[in-house]
Order: sequence, then structure tokens, then C-alpha cells
Amino acid sequence: MGAGHGHGHGHAGSRHRWRLAASFALIGSFFVVELAFGLVSGSLALLSDAGHMAADVVTLGAALIATRIATRPDTTGRRSYGSYRAEVFASLLAVTLMLAVALYVVIEAIGRIGGPAEVSSGPMLVVGAIGLVVNVVALLLLRAGASESLNVKGAYLEVVADTAGSVGVIIAGWLVTATGQTFWDTVVALAIGVFVAVRAISLGRQVFAVLGQHVPEGMDATAVAKDLAAIDGVRDVHDLHLWTLTSGMNVATAHLVTTDQNDNHSVLDQARDLLRRRHGVAHATLQVEPADHQGCDELGW
Repeated sequence: MGAGHGHGHGHAGSRHRWRLAASFALIGSFFVVELAFGLVSGSLALLSDAGHMAADVVTLGAALIATRIATRPDTTGRRSYGSYRAEVFASLLAVTLMLAVALYVVIEAIGRIGGPAEVSSGPMLVVGAIGLVVNVVALLLLRAGASESLNVKGAYLEVVADTAGSVGVIIAGWLVTATGQTFWDTVVALAIGVFVAVRAISLGRQVFAVLGQHVPEGMDATAVAKDLAAIDGVRDVHDLHLWTLTSGMNVATAHLVTTDQNDNHSVLDQARDLLRRRHGVAHATLQVEPADHQGCDELGW
């Protein structure tokens, strides 16, 4: 028997689509400016931030597309959970791009160590300041959705790293101007690369936890099983599985062994309410079994 069926379309990512769209327009416009000035100035810090900005443009675009795909009804009959996972794959793309940019920046920075480099600090300071303003605006737009959607969080962390990059560009430009030493540009670029990599790894762990169908963060499977077993009329709980379909959509399946087969409706209602209210599981598929039922132990995996 099923409880809690029905896939709603008001999931977290779609509610914040407009935030992604506005951020995409801002970041995309500024990327062109930063890339041009990075090439003119010869600043690795500026180019590294432009590279990361390019990753932002792709990530935000993918996030926007994913929120659209996630809400489309399945016409093939082959996607029983719809396309909600599209947003998680968009987050995985964000992780991949962040790591690629970080690796490129670190390699370039190491290659410049000890070598001569001509860097114009003026464009670094101007573009870094403009970039900081653009990124702060994008951060304010995305912050509200970052706690609800892994997809939006991926975009948010990208912009966080970009904000740090803009600050780094300003610091590098100031240090080059104040000391006349261009190696500060390389040092700051290296620091930006490491910072971006750390953020990417953090997000990557969350993405793989979803794709690996781990128990949702903050949820205790043992506690869920005990709560279900404590329901009046439930004798035993087995084959309990808990995972996240996409951000804000936790899913559960379980077999409930009952003491009275005639009380199945009450057990289902109580279990569904408990999972939703106490554990944040809106969609649960529950199989109710009489105490003398045989067969569940025959599964070989």
C-alpha cells in the first residue's frame, strides 16, 4: 500500500528560478568585461577570476535549464519519479567546473613562480571593484534559495567563490601597486584556486550523498525505525530505506508488520503523518504486512 503519493511541482528549485535568471544575466554580462580586461592587463588573478566567472555562467545556465526540466511531466512512462534529479546533475556540473577552474589556476600560478610577468594593476583594481558589486548583488539574490535547493546552493557557492575572487583581485592589484612586485598577482591567484577547490569538494560531497541515495543529512534511520515501531498496532519494521530525490524532497519506503490486519488504515495514516511531521519525509511508500506473512526474507540482496 502507498502513502503520500503524488509528485508536487512546487519544489525548491522552481520557486527560486527567477533568482537564478537574474543572477545569470548579471554574471554573464560582467564575464565579458572581466575577460577583456584580464587579457589587456595580463593579470593571472583577473584571468583566473574570469575563468571562474565563465564557470558561473555555465553553472547558472545549467541550473536554470534543470529547474525547467525538473517540472516537466514525464511523457515516456519510464521516469517514475519524474525528472527532479536534473537539478542534482546541474549541481554536479557546478562541482566539475569549479574543480577544473581551480586546477587550471593552480597550474598557471605554479608555472609563473620565478618567472617575469607584466601586470597592469589599474584594470585589476577597477574590474575587481565592479566584480565585487556584481557578485554581492547575485549573492543577495541567491542566498534565500541556497538553504532550500541543492541546485541553487551550487550556484550560490559559485558566486561566493567569485566574490572571494573579486576581493582577491582587488588585494592583488593594491599589492602590485604598493610594492611594484608582480608576484603578488600569482600568490593571490593561487589562493583563489585553493579556495574554489575547497568549496567544490564540500558541495561535491553533498551531491554524491544524494546520488548515492544516502540517508538525508540530519536524519537518523535508527530513530525513524523506532518511531515507526512505536506506532500503535505496529509489531515490527523492516526494509526501511530513506533517501533524497532532490533538494527538499525526502523519500522513504518501509515494511510495517502489524498485530491486527484490520487496523491497516489507521497504521498507514499514523505512519504517513509521523514521517512527514517529525522527519520531513513528504513521500513514503509503506507496505503493511500481517504478522504471519512470509517471503520478505527470501530477497538475496
